[in-house]
Amino acid sequence: MAVDELDTRILRLLLVQPRTSVREYARLLGIARGTLQARLDRLERDGVITGTAPSLSPAALGHPVLAFVHIEVTQGHLDEVGEALAAVPEIVEAFSITGGGDLLTRVVARDNAHLEDVVQKLISLPGVVRTRSEVALRERVPHRLLPLVESIGRSARR
Repeated sequence: MAVDELDTRILRLLLVQPRTSVREYARLLGIARGTLQARLDRLERDGVITGTAPSLSPAALGHPVLAFVHIEVTQGHLDEVGEALAAVPEIVEAFSITGGGDLLTRVVARDNAHLEDVVQKLISLPGVVRTRSEVALRERVPHRLLPLVESIGRSARR
């Protein structure tokens, strides 16, 4: 779907001021509330806006350890292992990947011992052959989309 300059202005505002009302967004953008609502509805329908939940900190929730766990799966068992991963609360994301391993998970833990327990749980899942873990030391670039939205906006102006 094509995202035009107004869409990128709307997305930028949603990212910069996420707790503002639709009426206030419309005022700040200088457009009618109905126009803004129609754009928001389309952006949601087209899958550009995927949620409105708050961003939570696993560290503030008592899980400051972050690890990326690569999982190698027995051939033909990727779907079953993927479904089993959804039952592990410490897994906050999981992706099928190319390269070394079949799945990449983002795992949070209370401490290193807890991380080991989670990895042991993963190893015991039917279909898991082996795991390889990498512990994150420090976040260098936090999850962000604003630079991408601004880049798309610059391209839309051309």
